[in-house]
Amino acid sequence: MNRTTARLGTAAVGAALLLGCVSGPAASRPADETRVLVFSKTAGFRHDSIPAGVAAVRQLGGSGGFKVDATEDAGAFTARNLRRYDAVVFLSTTGDVLDPAQQRAFEGYIQRGGGYVGIHAAADTEYDWEFYGGLAGAYFQSHPAIQPATVHVEDRAHPATSGLAKTWERTDEWYDYRSNPREHAHVLASLDESSYTGGTMNGDHPIAWCQTYRGGRAFYTGGGHTEESYAEPAFRRHLLGGILYAAGEAQADCRPENGYRPLFDGGSASLSDWKQAGPGSFTLDPDGSITSSGGMGMLWYAGQSFGAYSLKLDWKTAGASGDDNSGVFVGFPPSDDPWSAVNQGYEIQIDATDVPEKTTGSVYGFRSADLGRRDRALNPPGEWNTYEIRVEGERLRVYLNGVKINDFTSTDPARSLGDGHIGIQNHGADDRVSFRDIRIRELPAKSPARTASQGD
Repeated sequence: MNRTTARLGTAAVGAALLLGCVSGPAASRPADETRVLVFSKTAGFRHDSIPAGVAAVRQLGGSGGFKVDATEDAGAFTARNLRRYDAVVFLSTTGDVLDPAQQRAFEGYIQRGGGYVGIHAAADTEYDWEFYGGLAGAYFQSHPAIQPATVHVEDRAHPATSGLAKTWERTDEWYDYRSNPREHAHVLASLDESSYTGGTMNGDHPIAWCQTYRGGRAFYTGGGHTEESYAEPAFRRHLLGGILYAAGEAQADCRPENGYRPLFDGGSASLSDWKQAGPGSFTLDPDGSITSSGGMGMLWYAGQSFGAYSLKLDWKTAGASGDDNSGVFVGFPPSDDPWSAVNQGYEIQIDATDVPEKTTGSVYGFRSADLGRRDRALNPPGEWNTYEIRVEGERLRVYLNGVKINDFTSTDPARSLGDGHIGIQNHGADDRVSFRDIRIRELPAKSPARTASQGD
């Protein structure tokens, strides 16, 4: 298992109740201690909410299991000092806050796997530093007056947004950006420009995103202008999840995601093309997920078969041990018998407690996942994970939270992946596994020769 522990779930639930504070910097950092630096220097407009933001991050550290240091001294940006930190939070910084030597130190820190969190005016910072602009994802352009708006949560598996509903109503100062980060970053949430006045991004208005950037991890949120934001429970959970991701304490798929269409989006209407095969069932939950019960059966998508595609879905197990059996089936013929998928398709396993060829990320019974990569990518039981299952020709690749953990080529004619259906398993009476946001992007068909030789 990766170093993320059950404290993540506790932190996300309890973040709003924190009253604690952390002490000053330690002389050295133990190998297993997570430490975050909050940097709030301003060379332009200064936000009155900065003290509240610093206090909130300190309090979140008390619950989230990480130490917090705060500074406005750019002298902290040396290679030696930055090595002490798992993530650096740029809290409403503005203008040119680092000199060239400090910039080089921070670039090296990111390239060695460091984490970046940008809050609000972090996008109004270092306009002439190309590396920073790419890391932040987009630069500030303008903003209308502070007002309520509707935020559409696009990714509900990332720890920064997993506790949110599909729509999030809140008041803040809503930034417009000079460019749209969607093509190079993974958008977590976007603004509904029809819900407020003054938006200028033509209806596609990302407001929170994440990415991997030149070796490091980056999270940005446009919220946090107002002092009240840092007392808002949902916003605090949002910040906590972003910090834990940037610090490497929670895993998520932060690759850009474009061109997918939903097969199940949380509404009962989107289940109309799905059919239950065999015993048991799936229950539609209030949060827009579906949860397995009974079995051994399968809910399969009857609306269409697929050839070359990228299938993405979010899943989590219910039990504390991770011993909840389920899987994702691909490449099987239409049937009301779930055993047709077992015998004529392939299952990507979810249960993390079985032998290697039958555990999380395995092509069940055929090929184990890379267990080292799998363990580092896997979030603990009760937390959401994201699978990408990519099928091209007879090649099947599995990505867990953005990390490739399996690469398998079928040679069995009875299980050809070239054209088939997809389904999710409900395994037994004691197995509870939830799924949500099942989406697909169809890919161009490739010849067998090209499929076998292509890269990631």
